[in-house]
Amino acid sequence: MSLTDEEIDRLGDIVELQPTKNKELGERWGLDSGSEVHQYLEKHLKEYYFRDDNSLIRSTAEAVELTGVDPGVEPPTEGEGSDVAPSEIRVPLLESQVFAVVAGPDERSESVVSVLNKLRERYDIDPEAGAVRRALQSLKRKNVVEVIYRTVPTFRLAVERDAVAVSTIEE
Repeated sequence: MSLTDEEIDRLGDIVELQPTKNKELGERWGLDSGSEVHQYLEKHLKEYYFRDDNSLIRSTAEAVELTGVDPGVEPPTEGEGSDVAPSEIRVPLLESQVFAVVAGPDERSESVVSVLNKLRERYDIDPEAGAVRRALQSLKRKNVVEVIYRTVPTFRLAVERDAVAVSTIEE
């Protein structure tokens, strides 16, 4: 099956963002709903992606080869499950900034607003709280952030900060 330039670009997004969700791809591709993303995937990229045990979208090895894009998360080594933290992640700039400021694994977990305030202080940026929440959830799906449920969901690193190499992808 030969892919168009747009299909290869979008497949590259899957490789780069994995594990990901319909919503994250929809935002990247300018689609309005998760069902539009699902329809596109099934119609155009069915052979090159799959959903893992948590229904997250991941690319096949063939997709990685075809696109030449570095995977967003290095796959687990033989025998490791999908809940093992990766040694390397490739994420958008905001996610790398969130990773840099969120509470460490031995610290008290913190709310989205707390992380937002740290971002404002450290980077002199003012993202929307929803963008910070999405960044934290994306890092959670990559197994480098964990959620601790208190009065509100709170977050902290699931790994030591220096145990994961973080590189930023272009948005």
